[in-house]
Amino acid sequence: MAHDGPHIVPKSVLLRVFGGLIVLTILTVAVAYVPLGPLGVPVAIGIAAVKASLVVLFFMHLKYDNPVNALTFTIGTIFVIVFVAITLLDTAFRGDLGNVNQRTVQEIQAEQERAEQRNEALPADSLRIAPADYPDQERGASMSTEGGS
Repeated sequence: MAHDGPHIVPKSVLLRVFGGLIVLTILTVAVAYVPLGPLGVPVAIGIAAVKASLVVLFFMHLKYDNPVNALTFTIGTIFVIVFVAITLLDTAFRGDLGNVNQRTVQEIQAEQERAEQRNEALPADSLRIAPADYPDQERGASMSTEGGS
């Protein structure tokens, strides 16, 4: 049973897909406020892929089109995923090769925290650095006797 004209998708299906896209958009915004760390980008890309698939399948009628077109789209999508994955791996593991240190980042941060705690524990008298910061006992005593006479 061949179709001579384009396939017409019922309005109810299009409205359900539109509702799904709205829900996925709200989910995308909600996930942006959750601290996922390194999983943030893959989760966002996954949600975007689902949304793009819904648009392509239903709004662009790929679900009802020739299977060769679906195969072409699928192969193209796989290539895009591979290229994006390679790029993300490259940028994620790229480091500053000239700045190599034997200590870990956690050790450096712990050392900085210890130094800050030592600085906070110092008394104010030990921070005097100029002679004018120290009280002059002889001069102060002579001034008080001169002023008192």
